[in-house]
Amino acid sequence: MSIPSDNSRVIRLDARDNVVVAPSEIPAGTVIVSEGITTLHKVPLGHKIATRFIQKGQPILKYNTVIGFAGEDTAPGSWMHSHNILFDNFVRDYAFSQNYHPTDYLPVDRRATFQGFVRANGKVGTRNYIGVFVVGNCGATVARKIADYFTEERLAEYGNVDGVVPFVHELGCGMEMTGEPMDLLRRTLAGYVRNPNTAAALVIALGCERNNIHGFFEQMDLVESDTLRKLVIQDTGGTRKTIEKGIEQVYAMLPKANAHIRETVSAEHICIGMQCGGSDGFSGLSANPSLGAAVDILVRHGGTAILSETTEIFGVEHTLTARAVTPAVGQKLVDRINWWLKYNEGRDTQINGRVSPGNNAGGLANVLEKSLGGAKKGGNAPLMEVYEYAQAVTVHGLVFMDTPGLDPVSATGQIAGGANLITFTTGRGSCFGSVPSPCIKLASNTPMFTRMEEDMDINCGVVIDGEKTIAEMGQIIFDKILRVASGEESKSEALGVGENEFVPWPIGVLA
Repeated sequence: MSIPSDNSRVIRLDARDNVVVAPSEIPAGTVIVSEGITTLHKVPLGHKIATRFIQKGQPILKYNTVIGFAGEDTAPGSWMHSHNILFDNFVRDYAFSQNYHPTDYLPVDRRATFQGFVRANGKVGTRNYIGVFVVGNCGATVARKIADYFTEERLAEYGNVDGVVPFVHELGCGMEMTGEPMDLLRRTLAGYVRNPNTAAALVIALGCERNNIHGFFEQMDLVESDTLRKLVIQDTGGTRKTIEKGIEQVYAMLPKANAHIRETVSAEHICIGMQCGGSDGFSGLSANPSLGAAVDILVRHGGTAILSETTEIFGVEHTLTARAVTPAVGQKLVDRINWWLKYNEGRDTQINGRVSPGNNAGGLANVLEKSLGGAKKGGNAPLMEVYEYAQAVTVHGLVFMDTPGLDPVSATGQIAGGANLITFTTGRGSCFGSVPSPCIKLASNTPMFTRMEEDMDINCGVVIDGEKTIAEMGQIIFDKILRVASGEESKSEALGVGENEFVPWPIGVLA
């Protein structure tokens, strides 16, 4: 990638590309010396400029990858965006496993370490929470009031406990009692209960939900213990009595949770979920590839990274299938893409071309271009496995989890799968946070980082500014991951963001 200097005001990503990217707003009539062209229109920052004549119907290439097709004969210097870049499907060679290369792991004694909470099953947490869960919406108020009772003052003597958090949602009743939606909900709830960042859990039910609490425990092989309790409001005697009983049960679990202390463990126990939201034209140039560089480092240290948001890798899935560990793993990804295409037939959704207004204003012409940038979060590591939503992630390395593109729903699936930390890239700006797994937010450009510095953890815009390389930013992000995993507070944690971002996937509603 060429970084703009005094005599060049554009970013070229590949010598074979027929467009370049504007690192700042470029007026019409500006001479781009490095490309030998003059801009014919004003080009907003993060948007693209044609560098040679492109005939109508010819592919538009960015990172030497197709992001659409010219909607008209286009002269060099033209502003290239959704008005003249047409979205269309095209044949992709999945090249299953043809580019697979085994990871060059670091020797165990040379791997990075962090300070984590080691659980009885060998998993390691980056945080130490007690969760108050509901099997259905009807228990939400009781769960919130139980959790809210445990203020900082009341938890002061339990210094190793990060908090008591309610996990409430709108599902669990008014839905099929069996089938994929119920299985998915139960898998998500059980995944949070089992997440290594959850030291203990209390599960609340009204008592007559379709997601029956006893059936939920039985199906998910959950067994009550001194760190896993359940309460049924109808059996306990109503709202007030259940709140009192719930507070009593949390108090009983607090000493158990507090007994966990941080100890030195290998970075192989870090499992990050990767998200991007409020993307712009720089996301795929700075924040996403920088995170990808950090992922490559993490994987070499034995750790795990979960790439998701299936609708936002559509069009570039062949770059992942080509480096899948086996053709069967690659086919799993194609199968999930095909499921989404069928699910979205005839609907005005992203996989059918149009990105959100914010993405579009930030310089992304369509889903192909957005996907190209989004996939950069996965770095160059081999794809080791593909999981369905909220399935337990058991394989180390780069893996993929099928989720919608909506960030809270996607991150919820990743945390249910075992992610003990979330990384979130953004170009337009995001206020996302998550519990029990802390969220590190990465800004793609310096102006947004400056505006929203209270919400952003790292400024990857210095790549665009020419101050850091992708490799240097990757190391910075990896070091930050180790510090946050060891207990350093992320910006979203400092702001108290995360409780409302627990959103299990309501199949049939989201696209």
